[in-house]
Amino acid sequence: MKRFLVGALAFIGAMSVLFVMGLIALIVLASMSRPSVPSQLVLEMDLDRPLPEHVAEASLSSAFGEEPLTVRDVVDALEKAGDDSRVKSLLVRVGTSPGSPATTQEVRDAVKAFRAKGKKAVAFTDSFGEEGNGTSTYYFASVFDEIYMQPSGSLNILGIAFETPFARDALEKLGVKPQFDKRYEYKNAVNSYTEQGYTGPHLEATKQFTGSLFGQMVRGIAEERELTEDAVRALIDRAPLLATEAVESKLLDGLRYRDEVYAEQKKAAGSNAELLYVKKYLERAGRPNTTGDTIALVYAVGTVNRGKSDSSPFGEQSLGSDSVAAALRKAVDDSRVKAILFRVDSPGGSYVASDTVRREVQRAREAGKPVIATMGTFAASGGYFVAMDADKIVAHPGTLTGSIGVYNGKFVTHAFWEKLGVNFDTVSFGRNAMLTSTDATYTPEEQARVDAELDRIYTDFTTRAAASRKMPLEKLQGLAKGRVWTGEDALTNGLVDALGGYPKALALAKEAAKIPADADVRVEEYPRRKSPAEVLSSFLGETGDNSDDASVTALVTPWAPLVEAARIVNELGVRMGVFAPQRGTLYAPVPEARW
Repeated sequence: MKRFLVGALAFIGAMSVLFVMGLIALIVLASMSRPSVPSQLVLEMDLDRPLPEHVAEASLSSAFGEEPLTVRDVVDALEKAGDDSRVKSLLVRVGTSPGSPATTQEVRDAVKAFRAKGKKAVAFTDSFGEEGNGTSTYYFASVFDEIYMQPSGSLNILGIAFETPFARDALEKLGVKPQFDKRYEYKNAVNSYTEQGYTGPHLEATKQFTGSLFGQMVRGIAEERELTEDAVRALIDRAPLLATEAVESKLLDGLRYRDEVYAEQKKAAGSNAELLYVKKYLERAGRPNTTGDTIALVYAVGTVNRGKSDSSPFGEQSLGSDSVAAALRKAVDDSRVKAILFRVDSPGGSYVASDTVRREVQRAREAGKPVIATMGTFAASGGYFVAMDADKIVAHPGTLTGSIGVYNGKFVTHAFWEKLGVNFDTVSFGRNAMLTSTDATYTPEEQARVDAELDRIYTDFTTRAAASRKMPLEKLQGLAKGRVWTGEDALTNGLVDALGGYPKALALAKEAAKIPADADVRVEEYPRRKSPAEVLSSFLGETGDNSDDASVTALVTPWAPLVEAARIVNELGVRMGVFAPQRGTLYAPVPEARW
């Protein structure tokens, strides 16, 4: 019986190994047998959801070619297609905008550059919003040569709005007391807990960045549709617009159904023209910038935490200081790398973790490797902290940045538990041992330590920012106080050096590395993205080199599902405001825009 069991287990093990080897072989064979690019094609994109900035290697999706299209994928594909004679035009079904104002501007600029090379771009939608706001979708579509909409659609260019919830009274009814301190009055991250409406500074800052974003959108539409800004504002104030009104107002080029638009574009591209999705084109044609001197690309995406980068079941990513710092070190240690593109898309987080990453940016420069920071949707608070020591900082006009400030605190839940009949008894040694406890408010001694910590962090942040921006401390502190700015205003105020996205940052990286502007370069992501087989191996328990900062956690222990469940519960608690944020936090969450 024992021999039988041993033999059965050996057989199962052998079959498992053969299965894995076969699966890896199939993946390799599939990658070697990719079809070619058609001789005549219309590049197609079905934009039915916002584009992620970056996809972490946290699932098996990459092993089966299911990764979603990213911002950089679209930018690279359009750059490649602009120089490809086989590509006759671009046709996009615009179901939504690419994402945030900054993301939309990045892709908008890529479409504009594609058109500048003599290629035609056509946008189609069934409706620019039906019951919702379609302003962002139309703002993106306005950069195309022609815009068509289904006759039954409408043009809901309603404008832009930010809605901020305030729950102080609700928390009071529950018996929860928010006890937070901040530096200074514009640091509004905790106002949703401590206030019941906008404070004066909170309202002032929100009006400023909302107005800036609205102005950018109006100018963009006016320029592309050859209208005045006043005319565009008037049309927005009249919206929602009927389909015929939109055509009469020159916001649309015609009313067509999908089949009509697609047939017209295929015919215009040539009798043998084929449609090819952007993702498939990129896989077959390859990316641009693959030869010449190496420029490293390092991503810093998500909330800043100590430890390794990670991603959640909700699709959100964390910026782990250990992972990003290691990626920067690898780029510095690689003799091929002449400069570093540092892509930051983060609302901030841990002060300590932010400083860990900032230090590696500083060390890269000291090692003679120029660092160009390029900002995505956010680079605020800790997101600004990690970027501020770069040689140059590039932001989109719609990037939300700055928020140079700090907060910390806790939710005091004694009254809440008392309502439920729960009592906490405590034994402690150390005068301030209960400082982080949610069962009691700060004692005077604890409050003094909290204030000292906030003052230390704020002084450090503003002093370093002033030095990195070569700005008098007094001037920098006037721009700080936790205030959020758009990239457009940040440029005016000297907090960033230029407006643009990946192409602008790459041009500045070449300049800093003394590479001719027209020279070919190789943009390589650090750390190197794993192949499909390596991702699969990670999930089967192969962790690879000790120096490899993978973001994949192999599920090889029996308690791993419990750990993952606990993480999900904790994340839900944070989202619901049940758990207190970290102390000493450089974080600047901004409500989602309705636009």
